[in-house]
Parts: sequence; structure tokens; C-alpha cells
Amino acid sequence: MEKPALSIFTLKYWVTSSSELKKLRTLTFAGITIALSIVLNSFYIPVGENLHISFVFLVLSLGALIFGSVTGLFVGAIYDILGFVIHPSGTFFPGYTLSTMLEFFIYGLFLYRSRITILRVFLAKFIVNYGIHVGLGCLWSKFLFNKGYLYFFTTSIIKNTIMLPIEVILLVLLLQLLIPALTHMGIVQKQNSRHIPFI
Repeated sequence: MEKPALSIFTLKYWVTSSSELKKLRTLTFAGITIALSIVLNSFYIPVGENLHISFVFLVLSLGALIFGSVTGLFVGAIYDILGFVIHPSGTFFPGYTLSTMLEFFIYGLFLYRSRITILRVFLAKFIVNYGIHVGLGCLWSKFLFNKGYLYFFTTSIIKNTIMLPIEVILLVLLLQLLIPALTHMGIVQKQNSRHIPFI
């Protein structure tokens, strides 16, 4: 039986999201999410200084859909720190840890215990791309490389604008493929049609 949708504006949402930390299934999914993300993060396409194209977002968003925003904050911190320990590159910077935590958090807000729609996927990716990758990402790069914010902003906003529709399509296709299994496991609501609706 599928779990009912919850609004992020209710206390029940946050209580339910927090309670995921006590579930063995959640911890298992969290471990798998961290492991897959670390592996996938090793494969990327560099497009500029401290800027690259990666498909880790597919794993991050799927994990957040399963265990929610609150657990996502912890998973994001562990993933970023563990990823640096396993594949160290440059100096560890806590700003990137915060960005990863917020990325999980935002995906959880839009996807966890919600009716999956293309609009929800788009809004989640829009906020992550422009709020975290462009907004915070350029700020972290400015601190680390001692160059002006606009220097990183220009290439980052072009890259994220181009990638936004591609990432939305890929995520929708992935969710479309996995929704039958996720519904059977009670993770997402049963869809009224065979395809993910727009709204």
C-alpha cells in the first residue's frame, strides 16, 4: 500500500522525514546512495575552472525521494566528507559540504512523499542549479581561487542553463522507469496514468 502524500507545510511531514533515520531500509538506501554517488562522481566532463558536468544528481535526487529532506542533510554531509577522503582533490572546503546537504534537502522537499510530476522535478532542478550550483558554487569558487564572482558566474550560469532541460528530462525518464517498483515498495503514490503528469 502506497504512503499518502505529505505537505512540507505540515508538522507531520517533518516528523515523518525525521523518523526515516530510525529505519533499517532508509539506512540501507542511504548507504547505497552514498556509495553510488562517490563512484559516479569520479566520472565527469570538465567545462571550465572548477566547473564540470556530472550525473550524480540522478542518484542524489532518487535518494532524497526515498528518505526525505531531514535524512538527506546527514547523508549529504557524509557523502561529501567521505567522497573527499576517498578521492581527495585540492583542499577540503566545508562550503561544498553545505551545498551537497542543501541539494539533498531541496530534492527531498519536492520529491519525498509527494505526487511526482514534471513540474516538481523542474522546480527542484531549477532551485538546485541556480540557487546552489550558480549562487553558492560561484561564491565558493571565489573564495578558493581568489577571483571575482562574475568570473565564475558567467560560465556557471551558461552551463547550468544548458543542462537544466537535459537534467530534467533524464530525471523524469529515470523516475518513470522506477515508479512501478517505488510504488510497489510504498515509497511514492500510485500514479493515475502510466506516465508522469506535468502538474
